[in-house]
Amino acid sequence: MTVHFIGAGPGAADLLTLRGRDLISRSPVCLYAGSLVPKEVISHAPPGARIVDSAEMNLDEIIAEISAAHENGFDVARIHSGDLSIWSTMAEQIRRLAPLGIPYDVTPGVPSFAAAAAALCQELTLPHVAQTLILTRTSTRSTAMPAGEDLATLGQSGATMAIHLSITNLDIVTSQLSPLYGPDCPVVVVFRASWPDEMILRGTLATIRDIVAKSGVDRNALILVGRSLSGPAFGESYLYSASRERDSSVPVAIEPNSVIGD
Repeated sequence: MTVHFIGAGPGAADLLTLRGRDLISRSPVCLYAGSLVPKEVISHAPPGARIVDSAEMNLDEIIAEISAAHENGFDVARIHSGDLSIWSTMAEQIRRLAPLGIPYDVTPGVPSFAAAAAALCQELTLPHVAQTLILTRTSTRSTAMPAGEDLATLGQSGATMAIHLSITNLDIVTSQLSPLYGPDCPVVVVFRASWPDEMILRGTLATIRDIVAKSGVDRNALILVGRSLSGPAFGESYLYSASRERDSSVPVAIEPNSVIGD
């Protein structure tokens, strides 16, 4: 028996990975976050599977459900939205499973910031403009941010930001970043990236609050902030430059998964 933690992707059912689909189809128990995971993803579960919406469950109840499946030798598909590496609560579940001797594995999913960038047909890193992307959030009633991870501190880098779980804190986002990025800095809010009702709202740190207020968007939205979002002039990558030197004194960038021969 194994608990398969599966990233379901940002929302579109066909952005679920093939591995995730196959694991769901083999799992007699399926736990999923019903408020964020589309029913089309759950439809891959086998006939007769126990399907449980965990949206209103607490951690104890979730672990009890998994423990019962473990006692019966049933694999569990534990499905979360987006990717499991950020804000998925996977870590606290794994911490409970380890002392119980319940095995688990992890299948990644398409993260929401990647889906938002795809909706914009936008590369977030542009040569000589932006080479760093910060994934972060804000907090009010949610878990407090660790010291040094507030927007005012992170924003000193000037890096592009993908700010999650913060659409209701848009006043905090704009007030803390405007002095650092400037009120004219581009901001894009992407509501439910990849879903049928996806919405893209463009503005600046000075204007985005009014734009979002008029739209009625108050949940399930990602905030992107940075100069790369305005389509600025940018250089070409050294990787594909026809004029780059290939002598031993200059490091040569290697594309991922390439093989170096003799």
